[in-house]
Amino acid sequence: MSGASKKLFIKTYGCQMNVYDSERMASALAPQGYETVDSPDAADLVLLNTCHIREKAAEKVYSELGRLRVLKAEKPDLRIGVAGCVAQAEGVEIAARAPVVDLVVGPQAYHRLPDMLDRVSGGERPVETDFPSEDKFDHLPREKRRRGPSAFLTVQEGCDKFCAFCVVPYTRGAEFSRPSERIEAEARDLVDAGVAEITLLGQNVNAYRDETGTSLGALIGRLARIEGLERIRYTTSHPNDMEDDLIEAHGQEAKLMPYLHLPVQAGSDRILKAMNRKHTAAEYIDLLGRIRAARPDIALSGDFIVGFPGETDADFEDTLRLVETVGYAQAYSFAYSPRPGTPAADRDDVPQQVKTERLHRLQALLSAQQTAFNQNLVGRSLPVLLEKRGRMPGQLAGKSPYLNAVHLQADEALMGRVVTAKIVEVTANSLAGVIAA
Repeated sequence: MSGASKKLFIKTYGCQMNVYDSERMASALAPQGYETVDSPDAADLVLLNTCHIREKAAEKVYSELGRLRVLKAEKPDLRIGVAGCVAQAEGVEIAARAPVVDLVVGPQAYHRLPDMLDRVSGGERPVETDFPSEDKFDHLPREKRRRGPSAFLTVQEGCDKFCAFCVVPYTRGAEFSRPSERIEAEARDLVDAGVAEITLLGQNVNAYRDETGTSLGALIGRLARIEGLERIRYTTSHPNDMEDDLIEAHGQEAKLMPYLHLPVQAGSDRILKAMNRKHTAAEYIDLLGRIRAARPDIALSGDFIVGFPGETDADFEDTLRLVETVGYAQAYSFAYSPRPGTPAADRDDVPQQVKTERLHRLQALLSAQQTAFNQNLVGRSLPVLLEKRGRMPGQLAGKSPYLNAVHLQADEALMGRVVTAKIVEVTANSLAGVIAA
């Protein structure tokens, strides 16, 4: 039963899946009378939806809790919760170290938030970091409200790959695929609410296969038949789960955008083995060749870790050679930092100065490739989904099929529509275009 209106502020860290989870937490709390606000100062409940992937994730959470402690001293009735992967990994410690925290909830137990808040009112400080037997998605409602042109939709969670550097199997659990009929129903609801582009999410999204045997490629085919859905994307994938029907979908489904984020992490077979990636550099390059054969205009994105324990100069040169061979439109690169509890955490580390120098070299190469890709778009006409107002008067901003940000002058009545734009200029982080005649 909903009571008087209460205010909810959620601070979301990390990946798109956390963005989706934050939306679902807000939906779960809406029947309790919670409305979202843009500042913790105005909130009755603050939730920190945390990510454990990046370095010093826990330290950032404790720093934020320090600021919230001051706010709670001014507002004693303020409730504070820590959610997400840091909560999953360090739930008991968070409760012990930060008395300001009223509840801790892992990413598989968000549906229990209303009950947890009732327990807080009864004087408890609940910590829910188990992996419940029930499916949280069965208990997480989605609000029926008007939405922007693009949305995330989680279809798969967890990972069974156990890469040596990664905490995801420990914080998100084993791979789980949501039933395809429920995903389709949710996608239809999103389209009815104004969404034109859906990005399918998973820690290892192309491992998707529900109980009926529906694969990600087949799921994309089903969603592509939804009238009003203009675009489909998916992220993040593992090379070992790139099945034939998914590759074929890139060539056959016009709504599936020609952009693929397919992390490789390193170009050295020795380091790939140490990472427990279970593929070689040559297998990865061969896979990309098959994908490009199916969709010649596809743009590729990836992830790279430099300075993984044991990486030599020769190993790093192998990574540079792979990057030069592939030619990325965009990529993300990071210096290795250990995650407690992962197999690589206790291995001998590469000196920080060496990692920094290698990272700068890799990023320079990746940046040059991204610039070259963007420059090749100048003069081309691309379909652009207009999503929001730009920084200049009369300007709208949207995304190209290749996930570039595009700015152009356009009537606001075109918001949410796909227009054809001629690209006229490349800026540091976006493209400038004009509506094609």
